[in-house]
Amino acid sequence: MEYLSKQRYDEISAELKHLINEVYPKVKEDLAEASAQGDRSDNAGYREARRIQGKTISRIRFLQKILEHSRVIDPDVLPKDRVCLLSRVEFTNLSTGTRMAFEIVSPHEMDLDAGKISLKSPIGAALMGKKVGETAEARVPSGILRLRIESITFGWEHTME
Repeated sequence: MEYLSKQRYDEISAELKHLINEVYPKVKEDLAEASAQGDRSDNAGYREARRIQGKTISRIRFLQKILEHSRVIDPDVLPKDRVCLLSRVEFTNLSTGTRMAFEIVSPHEMDLDAGKISLKSPIGAALMGKKVGETAEARVPSGILRLRIESITFGWEHTME
């Protein structure tokens, strides 16, 4: 079971709806046109249409599986005093003094460019359950990072310091 934010659940649902209602019918139409052009063994257009059909079906099945095995998390039931899913954590790398902040999200929402890390990543997993002032140790490829929690914030509340 995976937990998703309402926003991400809605994004996945919208993409799935778009693929089923708009993209796939067009793919089927393109495949029928390419198939009507004759010998399939020497028909690059047909092979390309089949490739696109396969990718589209694969993406549809993947998104359906995500939604089937996911639930929208209710932010009201999350602990407010510790790092958990959907919390934004500011922490200091004690070796370098570098301060960073990330939102802890499910693997399907991870986006480093947007400052979102998976709760299953080494850093995300190490931070989970920690309180402000506590130190977490994350095993990463370069060694062990010691991270001190500076603040925990939530999109729907104020900072816990």
